[in-house]
Parts: sequence; C-alpha cells; structure tokens
Amino acid sequence: MYELSLTGAQKSFLRGLGQRLEPSLKVGKEGLSPAFFVELQRLLRANELVKLRFVGAADRDERATWCEQIADEGRCLCVGAVGHTALFYRQHPEPEQRGITLPEK
Repeated sequence: MYELSLTGAQKSFLRGLGQRLEPSLKVGKEGLSPAFFVELQRLLRANELVKLRFVGAADRDERATWCEQIADEGRCLCVGAVGHTALFYRQHPEPEQRGITLPEK
C-alpha cells in the first residue's frame, strides 16, 4: 500500500485537477493485466495524476474492487471514483520533479 495520506482538502484539490484530464488508461472486460500495471506505473511517474476509464461490463462492485486492487498493486491512492471513471495519484519521489503542489495539511 502507498504510504502517503491526504487530507480531504488535498483530495478535493486533486479531483479538481482531474476534471480537466482525459482518461489516459482504460480497463476492459479482461480486467487488470500485468501490462496494465506497467502502463500505470509509467503514467504515474510521468504525470503523478492518472484518470482511467472502466469500459465493458464492469458493475459497481467490480469497479470498486478494481479501484482497491489498482491502488494496492499500483502503489498509489484512489482520490475519487465516479461512475466509470477513477482518479489515481502518486507523488513523484524526487521533490524537484513534482508537477503537482498539494495544498498544505
């Protein structure tokens, strides 16, 4: 699990940033594959904030389970999920390369 904890205000800030993002990753009927996690890691390292879209026949419970699994295996935080869209965040490990400045706690 990812160790960073966020306040409600910080999650709200990230969800606001996510409003302007297009989904950059899609999860299909096959579910979560190793290739999916490789791409997720690449996107998180490059952008810190990744919006993904669930396509296919995933129901609400399945999407919630996938969000937990993505956060756990992807070492990131799910900062919001609405309908078929979810938003994940992981702070860049090197402070000088961070593109997102979170509000103070």
